[in-house]
Amino acid sequence: MSLTGKVAIVTGSGRGLGLAYAQELARHGARLVVNDVDQQVADDAVAAITAAGGEAVAVVAPVGPTETAKALVAAAVEHFGRLDILVTNAGVLRDTVLWKMSDDDFDTVVNVHLRGTFTCVREAATYLRGQGEGGRIICIGSPTGQRGNFGQTNYAAAKAGIVGMVRTWALELARANITANAVIPVAATAMTETVPFFKDFVDAAARGEQMPPFARRVLGFGTPDDVAGVVAFLASDAAAGINGQAVGVGGDRLAVWSHPQEVTTAFTDGGWSYEALTEDWESLFGDALQSVGQPMPTPPATAGTETAEKVRS
Repeated sequence: MSLTGKVAIVTGSGRGLGLAYAQELARHGARLVVNDVDQQVADDAVAAITAAGGEAVAVVAPVGPTETAKALVAAAVEHFGRLDILVTNAGVLRDTVLWKMSDDDFDTVVNVHLRGTFTCVREAATYLRGQGEGGRIICIGSPTGQRGNFGQTNYAAAKAGIVGMVRTWALELARANITANAVIPVAATAMTETVPFFKDFVDAAARGEQMPPFARRVLGFGTPDDVAGVVAFLASDAAAGINGQAVGVGGDRLAVWSHPQEVTTAFTDGGWSYEALTEDWESLFGDALQSVGQPMPTPPATAGTETAEKVRS
């Protein structure tokens, strides 16, 4: 399914995952509105897309404010005459443990990821509904938003919120033939290069080396290009029947995340008292309690002593 004739906005697309998404969409025929906060980075992204035969323009502005969302949609309409696809990828990190996280640490991350996704999708959805030809909303989540991660209160909250909004938008926009889905990527980027567990694999990718099967299969960890195909697919007509989903991708792995649901239930006449819970909780729910955090398997010896030592630490 070609994307020829389609117009896409990709926020945070000057480098990393966002650039990979924009380039892949362009490769399949879409015309692009690139977004970054750095003029040179945005210009370089546009140049790379046009050098490969695509069409692109840049909007240099931070996502979060409504004004940026309006500027992005206006650029698509002004330069290309329409809008069909929005990919909300822009993000920042301010990692620290709860008791050291400042108001600014929290607000900055939530403003860019969560509010930025909301304002951009609101503006795009308003235009797409008026255009009357359907559309594709693709929002980028994270395993941290699905499972939590030490030191990422702000990021976990924002990414979990994004998936929650996607489920709601899938309901609200369905009648307009606009789908909303989340992609949960795991890839070597500036955001993962600081994670000790992934460092050896990120460094290998930076050197142009093939990641080992342990990374690509067991961890589901790869490069931005491994994720880009899924984004392009969800943007296409071939994905018209996919809506409200959280699709995980990384390395050689593709997955669909489950939505939160009750895993077990119990009833008692008159409701649950403190005494009843104290007596019955363990027998009823002890085996049903859910784990938190992303499980990290121990790498094989062939993955390298240095990596194994980091995992153990």
